[in-house]
Amino acid sequence: MVRREPMYAQLRSFYEGNRQQGHLIALVLAIFLAVYFMPVGTARFDNAVLEAFALVHWYAREHVILCLLPAFVIAGAMAVYISQGSVMRYLGPQAPKSLALGVASVSGTLLAVCSCTVLPLFGGIYRRGAGLGAAVAFLYSGPAINVMAIVVTAKVLGVELGFARAVGAIVFAIVIGAVMHLLYRKEEASRSDETVRGFEAGEQGHSLGAVVSFFALMIGILIFANWAPADSPAWMAIYEWKWQVTAALASSLAVVLVIRWNWSATHLGLLAVIVTACAFFVPGTPELAFAVGTVGLMLVAGLRPSDCEWTAQSWGFTQQIAPLLLAGVFVAGFLLGRPGNEGLIPSDWINAAVGDNSLMSTVLASLLGAVMYFSTLTEVPIVQGLVGAGMGKGPALALLLAGPALSLPNMLVIRTILGTRKTMTYCMLVVVMATATGFVYGNYF
Repeated sequence: MVRREPMYAQLRSFYEGNRQQGHLIALVLAIFLAVYFMPVGTARFDNAVLEAFALVHWYAREHVILCLLPAFVIAGAMAVYISQGSVMRYLGPQAPKSLALGVASVSGTLLAVCSCTVLPLFGGIYRRGAGLGAAVAFLYSGPAINVMAIVVTAKVLGVELGFARAVGAIVFAIVIGAVMHLLYRKEEASRSDETVRGFEAGEQGHSLGAVVSFFALMIGILIFANWAPADSPAWMAIYEWKWQVTAALASSLAVVLVIRWNWSATHLGLLAVIVTACAFFVPGTPELAFAVGTVGLMLVAGLRPSDCEWTAQSWGFTQQIAPLLLAGVFVAGFLLGRPGNEGLIPSDWINAAVGDNSLMSTVLASLLGAVMYFSTLTEVPIVQGLVGAGMGKGPALALLLAGPALSLPNMLVIRTILGTRKTMTYCMLVVVMATATGFVYGNYF
């Protein structure tokens, strides 16, 4: 025993001195073993790989240009042009909690965005000084409470479930935000002091009216460019004119930039000509014109010394968020496949696991919703199919409350903004509350 103590001390010293290399070797070994034993050639594995690429392909075509690109632009603008004093007054850690959580929840309901598109906007207000509770309330409410989702849920799945989703999501946003604030109030107090000092010298001198019209038009462009079809004549009437409305809002934004922000009419006029040419010479692909217009706007902003920070902030959000989102979408597609298709996990397992209103079924539905990726409004037909296959009402509500607000890509990005501990706490709160609400609803209502 006496002889072993020096040897133990030597081994411990060796381990402490080479810990980083040991972790790297363990990671390389784990990757090698995973690749070595990869079941290539089996039908389910090969199909899961194809589903992963198919989901990333679909995500890139349907969401990167129309959702993420404008969201990055808006988030960058938030970090530069929104008055830090206003953010601190209404959403900061020292603001009245009823006011901060109420403003954050209402702001989220105005956006018809998915769990990934809301991330740059969440990062923008959080970096600008919003308190953790208010920022998290906004993060949850954006994809979970938006009016479009509630209306479509009530129409497709019934008024009862639509009402339960609306009430549950509003309560969730407020309660989760309040709990996060209470748990991390000391850390947030110190962050608030640092944020105030860091932004005191960075305020922009634009009038309130110019800033309000600027952000209202950009958010309008984001909403109408992503207007999804639904089973409603009025809704489809707007959908038929979505690109005309989007173009009108973009033109109004250019007018505001020229008149109120003193941008060059020549630069924006040249950009308008290029965008129009793209729409005219490549018909049937309005996304191309939209992408050219958005990137062109950032290039014009980058040429102006007073606005180049907007471009820099938007690019910073893109670098931080986009790679993690695509990686997360790939993993989600590999495990669960696209809606209506199977990944590595058989859909029969999922249907059998959530086929009643038991606590276990509700927990599994919440966890499934937390991992899966739902684009805006797609959770409704997915739940409709699961209910038709025998899914209980309790698990259905749990999935509707957890699914739109969380996803695997969403979690990866939130971790880079909040850190591992706060991200795990937020995800746990969503899953636990969704489970409890679904279980009570399924068994007592």
